[in-house]
Amino acid sequence: MPSPNWQFIDPNGTFQLPDPDQSNYLYFPLLNEAGMMSCVTPTLHGDAKTGQNSYLLQPVSVDDLHNTRLARNFWVRMDGKRVWSATGNSAEQTSRRLAADKEAVTLTAGLLWQTVRRTDSQSGLQAEVTSIVPASTTHQVELMRVRLVNTAKKTLRLTPTAAIPIYGRSADNLRDHRHVTSLLHRITCTEHGVLVRPTLSFDERGHTVNTLTYAVLGTDLGGKPPVGFFPVLEDFIGEGGALDWPGAVVADSTATQAAGSMVDGYEAMGAIRFADVELAPRQETSYILLMGILQDGESAEAWLDAYGTDEKFERALEETRAFWASKVAALTFETGDPRLDGWLKWVALQPTLRRMMGNSFLPYHDYGRGGRGWRDLWQDVLALLMMERGDVGEMLLGYFGGVRADGSNATIIGSQPGEFRADRNNIPRVWMDHGAWPLLTTRLYIDQSGDLEFLLREQGYFKDHLSHRCKQTDPEWSPELGTVVRAADGLPYCGSVLEHLLIQHLTAFYHVGEHNTILLEDADWNDGMDMAHRRGESVAFSALYAGNLRGLADLCLALADRGVERIELVSELTTLLDGADFESVSSKRELLQSYFNQVRRGFSGAKTQIPLADLAANLRQKADWLAGHLRKQEWLEAGDSLGWFNGYYDDDGQPVENTGGRMTLTGQVFTLMCGIASEAQSRQIAAAADKYLYDPSLRGYRLNTDFGEVRLNLGRAFGFAYGHKENGAMFSHMAVMYANALYQRGLVAEGWRVLQGIYEQSQDFAVSRMYPGIPEYFSQRGRGMYPYLTGSASWYLLTMLTEVYGVRGALGDLVLAPKLLASQFGADGNASVHTLFAGKKAHITYQNALGLEYGQYKIGAVRVNGQEIAAETLPVGVKIKRAALEALPEQVEILAALVAG
Repeated sequence: MPSPNWQFIDPNGTFQLPDPDQSNYLYFPLLNEAGMMSCVTPTLHGDAKTGQNSYLLQPVSVDDLHNTRLARNFWVRMDGKRVWSATGNSAEQTSRRLAADKEAVTLTAGLLWQTVRRTDSQSGLQAEVTSIVPASTTHQVELMRVRLVNTAKKTLRLTPTAAIPIYGRSADNLRDHRHVTSLLHRITCTEHGVLVRPTLSFDERGHTVNTLTYAVLGTDLGGKPPVGFFPVLEDFIGEGGALDWPGAVVADSTATQAAGSMVDGYEAMGAIRFADVELAPRQETSYILLMGILQDGESAEAWLDAYGTDEKFERALEETRAFWASKVAALTFETGDPRLDGWLKWVALQPTLRRMMGNSFLPYHDYGRGGRGWRDLWQDVLALLMMERGDVGEMLLGYFGGVRADGSNATIIGSQPGEFRADRNNIPRVWMDHGAWPLLTTRLYIDQSGDLEFLLREQGYFKDHLSHRCKQTDPEWSPELGTVVRAADGLPYCGSVLEHLLIQHLTAFYHVGEHNTILLEDADWNDGMDMAHRRGESVAFSALYAGNLRGLADLCLALADRGVERIELVSELTTLLDGADFESVSSKRELLQSYFNQVRRGFSGAKTQIPLADLAANLRQKADWLAGHLRKQEWLEAGDSLGWFNGYYDDDGQPVENTGGRMTLTGQVFTLMCGIASEAQSRQIAAAADKYLYDPSLRGYRLNTDFGEVRLNLGRAFGFAYGHKENGAMFSHMAVMYANALYQRGLVAEGWRVLQGIYEQSQDFAVSRMYPGIPEYFSQRGRGMYPYLTGSASWYLLTMLTEVYGVRGALGDLVLAPKLLASQFGADGNASVHTLFAGKKAHITYQNALGLEYGQYKIGAVRVNGQEIAAETLPVGVKIKRAALEALPEQVEILAALVAG
């Protein structure tokens, strides 16, 4: 019998799912800007932490969600006999989860809160457990309200016991001194709960004095304290007992510890016994549990004051709902399909989640140690530019401080401004695509804001012991010198944002392999292409760099048009501008090595004035050469209607793709997006992708065809089973970028097929087994994998807004150029989007009264706040000047009528 699907129950993204406990790998994130990060399942499994070295609850990977007894629990002993778990975690309830008469369970969740309701059919007791991490707070705390309702016809006498195991240490200690670190625990029972303050912390930092306190507190609905505690795990479960059948509950133990009791050196347990209570028919009561991490000097009393009653919990719940709703309100779509509209709200939330969590700290994302990756950083800002009003320019400027003088970059960005590291595991490596992403984000920022002068703002460079793109070291550098590049005079060197971008792209242009395309180095966007260090080349991202060089040339000319005739650049950079024989690999390599040697220890500090027109011509020359080289050398013809570009060379110097059916999606995306493929070739690529990469069972395009072998000369991805992760999965990020590229080339129906397929697969719960949102990829069986933390969310939103709805900036002006199919308009003939532009909340509606198909319509009259305006007609779409928008009130209504043409 197929699983029931989740359904949206309001326009705010709130959804409901029957029988959520029938899916083993569901989890839901809860977090706040104070740094509390939790995840909860329908059975309240999951963990809670503030970082790698501070876990309140034991760290979990995805299979722990169903195979461990460690969970947040709330036990009820009824009439002195029956034992029942309000979270479904008793041994008896687990054993009956697949029975025909299983408990009725319903999950309701929203932005960002979860409620699970279950009813015990034998007694008629109903439990409703709501979980949040309060958003409007500086507290690192998770809240859990347990509401008990007597739906039976007789009075029930209940003995309630909350049970939350306290891990209280670093994730490293799971397999490193697990027992020994429990000996560090100092456990104290207070009036309202259990506090654990280890004496020391044993982790990668060494043996350090611990300053954190791990806490589990509880109150009844009126704020009254518990009657006792079981603060030690082994005492709570009892000999022969277990967390899903604990002796303290089953035997109705009264051997509780009182407030003031202290125990040292054991695994801790946040087990809290509340006073017995009688519930008459239809009567209810509630309990509030507070669990979290206290900083040195912070008091648990502040938590109780803020959340320690039912009324205060309800207020925190409403504030949390409002906070997260505000995060997605700035970008919403009215597609005529309410389910798609609701799904897009969850996609819109995902970039914020990844900005706060990085790519760690959720059950599938059980790797890394926190911090955000370089590529992720820039791509998440794509969504931020569309959704938030903060000073994104300052944020971007700070990020440019992670660029090295050799064009590589720090790969991990910490939470503090200017905090950069070479790698989360201290392994020096270079992803060759990293230099390309900052320009894409910067260009979007400039187009959205009109802040072209941002290119002239100055920032420093990142410095550590590595040089020559991590292939050599600087023996004179030491950590005491700091992590900024210095000039010859010893002072920190700063250069313009444009200079940073030039260094990133020019070093890449010359860093070529034997086929004169850019070296793959340690990988590109596809982390699984990581074993072709010597001779591997990424044709795919050579195409993106070619497109970016052309884009840089355009920005130089735009600056010149605003009266900036010259740009000041560090003198060493002229080595890369003076040029070499582009056809000669050896000439390029020699020139690049000369530059690397010059900047090994930093820049001289001397600068050279260069006319922007000359710089633009220089960049355009390089872009045109590289694009032409790829077009001539890498195109594979497989008949009149099929063709594609080779995307890679392996470590034996051999092309990875061939006309025998070996094809990668990555190899096609940027040749399409950057205009390297001709119009005819674009159609051939789309046809080939349909034949070789599209899988109807996944409703989407695989990352590559099955190469049928473990490619040790290419990357670890080919050790994965085919159809999983980077080896041929339907990988959402590249699939969305493929859709974006198709839209840019005018292949609108083909582009929408990609976007619609991802949505349809995601929302088909019977197959995807995921909550609303977009996953990193879909497994061979169609399950959504690695949800929430994926760059595909930003690109999906970007493509919907700027391509499908055609709402985009052009050096600060607003362009409307929709690429909507007739089927994408609602029953009223309208399609709308809410977004931010020019500091305004803009509601843009396209009115397709005649039901015209894409290609049959153009924009006719444009009304702004009810008044028709004279918008500038473009070859495609219309443009509204920024000055006209800035003169309007905060709320702007734009109505664009589509007419035949």
